Amino acid sequence: MQKAKTKNQQMTLFTDFDIDLFKSGKHFRLYEKLGSHFMEMEGVQGTYFAVWAPTARSVSVMGHFNGWNRESHPLSPRWDGSGIWEGFVAGVGQWEVYKYSVVAYNGAVLDKGDPFARHWETRPATGSKVYTSNYKWKDNAWMNRRKQSAGKAKPYAVYEVHLASWRRKWEEGNRSLSYREMADEMVAYVADMGFTHVELMPVMEHPYDPSWGYQITGFFAPTSRFGAPDDFKYLVDAFHQAGIGLILDWVPSHFPNDMHGLALFDGTYLYDHADPRKGFHPDWKSCIFNYGRNEVRAFLISNALFWLDQYHIDGLRVDAVASMLYLDYSRKDGEWIPNEYGGNENLEAISVLKEFNETVYKEYPDVVTIAEESTAFSGVSRPTFSGGLGFGQKWMMGWMHDTLKYFSKEPIHRRYHQDDITFSMVYAFTENFMLPLSHDEVVYGKGALIQKMPGDEWQRFANLRLLYGYMYMHPGTQLLFMGGEFAQTSEWNFEGQLDWHLLQYDYHHNMRIWVQTLNKFYKSSPALYEKAFEPEGFEWVDYQDRDSSILSFLRKG
Repeated sequence: MQKAKTKNQQMTLFTDFDIDLFKSGKHFRLYEKLGSHFMEMEGVQGTYFAVWAPTARSVSVMGHFNGWNRESHPLSPRWDGSGIWEGFVAGVGQWEVYKYSVVAYNGAVLDKGDPFARHWETRPATGSKVYTSNYKWKDNAWMNRRKQSAGKAKPYAVYEVHLASWRRKWEEGNRSLSYREMADEMVAYVADMGFTHVELMPVMEHPYDPSWGYQITGFFAPTSRFGAPDDFKYLVDAFHQAGIGLILDWVPSHFPNDMHGLALFDGTYLYDHADPRKGFHPDWKSCIFNYGRNEVRAFLISNALFWLDQYHIDGLRVDAVASMLYLDYSRKDGEWIPNEYGGNENLEAISVLKEFNETVYKEYPDVVTIAEESTAFSGVSRPTFSGGLGFGQKWMMGWMHDTLKYFSKEPIHRRYHQDDITFSMVYAFTENFMLPLSHDEVVYGKGALIQKMPGDEWQRFANLRLLYGYMYMHPGTQLLFMGGEFAQTSEWNFEGQLDWHLLQYDYHHNMRIWVQTLNKFYKSSPALYEKAFEPEGFEWVDYQDRDSSILSFLRKG
């Protein structure tokens, strides 16, 4: 339990240096200061609250502890112009539900969750919870191995998972597994399959299930749908003890307009832009972060480090990077504002992404950052000192589109489409590419991977086995969405579960064995990963045998 400093009888966790860093956008451990913190002040236990609301007339904290009284526990504005309100409430402890009552500059009263809350009520409730972790990690061996492997080539065979729909308890109202149940069931399954990493679609708190987690209101909290924060740490720990890394989807590209979240937090466009040409995302009807505001930059980079610091996460896959890079992304003429040079690049977002990668790799050279980026933007996975964005890897969307297009053809017709399967090698080493067969390819009417294959049942399974074999042999790293490993036949449904019953049938059982075998072969073959991003690791033998639709090449370690 922390003990706080006092100044003029005003309790605070902030030093003058903290405030200077915050104002300059360089405080990257803001979660240690802002939010709710259970502690002791002058021998009295309670909770310290601190929140950024610079234009508010007043801010108070309310909850079950005061009958949701908006006036009984006001916070005090700091004297340094930081816009931070803070205060100590005696007797408030672990699990207490609370919100901030913010009176905006125009007199509007807003009920807000805590942007830095470590725990939230389960939707549809929207309150924040005071939470202090007591978890004792048992993954020292994994963390030491990870540290020792920094800078070395390593295999990445990634299993992408949506936690709510991997497996459900039909006999208990179709509920999802808890974090601890996942630790018992999912970890053993992934270890048996031989994947090196699991990538989780967003686990951060979000109110709307159909968003799949990509519209986040609680950036500093694992969703309470499946348990408490320490339960999620237990899951991470279990993966690590089984020798499996964990990568999280991270979403700095936008946030939802739910009024208990970041939107209009103090009555103004605090975290986003007032002008919808910069602050409104036309595809998702959500809010775009103001990357040019120092305090927002500090919020985002602090959030990234939070998951690495507190949850031992092994990598961050950054969602929708393309939408961050371009001011005219998904906009028509007249719907966007050029940058200071008249161009369409979002210079502020580019700066944030560079600083994010520089900071992450400075603090954690043994983790990986991955960009989901679908354009030809140059240098996404190149170092910032050479003009790149600094990511460790980038999704190879072109490979995915061309490869699925090729495999959808009848084999007899593929001779006319040889370029679809060979073109990726023209640019394979321009970035550090990850080959993704992700959730995006099995939703919205696209069908399951097995359904994209031509021919009768035998032919479809043969084609899918060939696709997987080609993916694992191709330069780069691999990602496969859950269900693909046993040829799930139905399109992914976030409200259901995988078609586990299919494993009783030979075709599906043998597909699982095939992917398991590929993982084992890949991990035991340094030639497949040591130079996965280097042209010296690949040599064509023959790419011109169109009539037989045969490719032959060498991989070298």
